Amino acid sequence: MTELRARWVFPGDGPPLADGAVGIDGSRIVAVGPYVGGNGSEAAEVVDLGNAAILPGLVNAHTHLEFSDLTEPLGAPGLPFADWIRSVVAYRRGRSDAERHAAIRRGLDECLRSGTVVIGEIASGQWLPGIEPSAAVSGPPTVSLWPPQVTVFHELLGLAGKRAEIARDAADQFLDNPPVGVRVGLSPHASYSVRLELLTAAVGLSRARRLPLAMHLAESPDEMRLLQRGDGPLRELFIELDVWDPSAIPSGARTLDYLRLLADAERALVIHGTLLDDDEISFLAARAERMSVVYCPRTHARFGFAPYPLEKLLTAGVTVALGTDSRASNPDLSLLDELRFVAARDTIDPQRLLRMATLDGAKALGLADQLGGLAPGRAADLTIVGLPPSDGDPYEHLFDPRSTVLGVIRGGQYSPV
Repeated sequence: MTELRARWVFPGDGPPLADGAVGIDGSRIVAVGPYVGGNGSEAAEVVDLGNAAILPGLVNAHTHLEFSDLTEPLGAPGLPFADWIRSVVAYRRGRSDAERHAAIRRGLDECLRSGTVVIGEIASGQWLPGIEPSAAVSGPPTVSLWPPQVTVFHELLGLAGKRAEIARDAADQFLDNPPVGVRVGLSPHASYSVRLELLTAAVGLSRARRLPLAMHLAESPDEMRLLQRGDGPLRELFIELDVWDPSAIPSGARTLDYLRLLADAERALVIHGTLLDDDEISFLAARAERMSVVYCPRTHARFGFAPYPLEKLLTAGVTVALGTDSRASNPDLSLLDELRFVAARDTIDPQRLLRMATLDGAKALGLADQLGGLAPGRAADLTIVGLPPSDGDPYEHLFDPRSTVLGVIRGGQYSPV
């Protein structure tokens, strides 16, 4: 057995422990508590991490890693949403599979270097043909425990009937021949890009095969205008792209209509949820065990949307996880930086905030029985953060800009970054 000792241990579902320790035997946590010296066992090897924090492994519940080769987000801050979508489409066009796979590998590496051990990834094309890194394309991984654990959500797009049929067939092919080394799910992309028949089919596959679904919902005013009135910048964009079908979205549709369909899935992640109304928040709160919202703080801020209803969601009892989205809308893939950003802007209880990036992220992906907290019996997947040399509140230390990720532990094995 190995006992890790650190200045602070953050269990994830309780207050931080000063001079704490986590006992690991093989790939499992066997003890969590104050350090008492070998956990009372002479057989324990003590590793003193010093002025550091031990956290549950960070969970990034929403990424698009195909954009991880971007050095800055697409477009200027505050770019209208439909124009940003236009820039995403233009960026995707002409890219080879090799370029996209290289970007995904870079993104996986960046996530691990920033302390993320679990990822919810939206895949718009074929996932990596082999999960091992390609030194010829992206260089060797920075972290020896590469890659993190990934749930790959195969993206489905289709407003017109024929394209929806093609997407439905592609979903079957993906699920019948899943990529190696990852968990799988489906992502009917968004309310503005998926006709209801395709969404209904995806929900049926989720239920039959016990898979999670992820869907972008209530993200932007452009989306809400298209649902409610059938016009606006998104409709103009889709006509321009020759993908518009006026029969795809029922007149006067609401986000609640889509939530009611998603509620029949095995598990559903509502990505963004910026403009959820009171009825929709109540609907999600009543189904918090199987439906979650994923908040991507810096992406949200970049678009200049209305203030995010984080406190309202949490007060209602909605399960809220954190994600970084992509480098197309975010400067990096650091979940710790997302935590710092929220801590600096909102008066959210810091213990609750950390839970969003750990246990609630694991819950959103259907992994809460194994990951997201430090407790005996859970998987030994941890994040180690070096703290600044100062006294005070442990959460202030953790969210301090000077704190740095030192390494990750996966399956009981440690790798520095």
